[in-house]
Order: sequence, then C-alpha cells, then structure tokens
Amino acid sequence: MRRDPGDLEDAVIAVLAGGEAMTVAEVRAELGSRLAYTTVMTVLTRLAGKGTVTRDRDGRSHRYTLAAAPGDLPALQAALRMRRELDGGHARADVLSSFVASLSSEDEELLREVLSRHEIDGGGR
Repeated sequence: MRRDPGDLEDAVIAVLAGGEAMTVAEVRAELGSRLAYTTVMTVLTRLAGKGTVTRDRDGRSHRYTLAAAPGDLPALQAALRMRRELDGGHARADVLSSFVASLSSEDEELLREVLSRHEIDGGGR
C-alpha cells in the first residue's frame, strides 16, 4: 500500500520526537513496519539534507536526532525553505518583496518587531 507524500517523513519525525539519537535500524524497528532499511535510510538522509534532522557518525553508521524540539519544527522547516529560496539563485530582493507583499498587517508588524529585536541582540548583518 502506497503512503501519501510526506507520511513516511512524518512517521520518522514522530519516532525521533522521543529525543534519543537513533540509527536507521532503530528508527525502522520503531516504525514497526516491513519497510526496507534503504527506504528508512533514504528518508533520514533527505530529512538531514533539509535540515530537519542532524546526523552524527557513530562507528560505521550514523545516529539521527531532530534539529529542533518537535513543537519548533514547523518554524524551523519554514525558515529553511525560505533560506533555500533566498540562496537558490533567484533575485533575493524579489523573493523577499514577494514574501512581504503577501503578509497581513499583523504579520508585517510582527516581522518589524522580530527584526528590531534581532538588531538589538546583535544579529543584524
């Protein structure tokens, strides 16, 4: 039976939400399915490429952990997508302009506050 796109990623993220660093074999075992090892490895590799999970070498294999707390993942994933768009060779000003043009007035005000705090904290470039 085929899964909807993203379902397997969501299932892997749910397994890693326990907080322990896990190998591919451990994640596969927790999924409790008949998935191929290479399928789980591919999902974890893609999640690492997206920045959703981190990967650390452990002997001949890797251990995977979430890059953020489960509740913070949607914000992290959105930020990473925006970063990819900005770094993707498009005109950066056009990407940012399009994003800002689509914001509600409340979100514009929130963005101003975030930018202001970021500069106060020394995060401005």
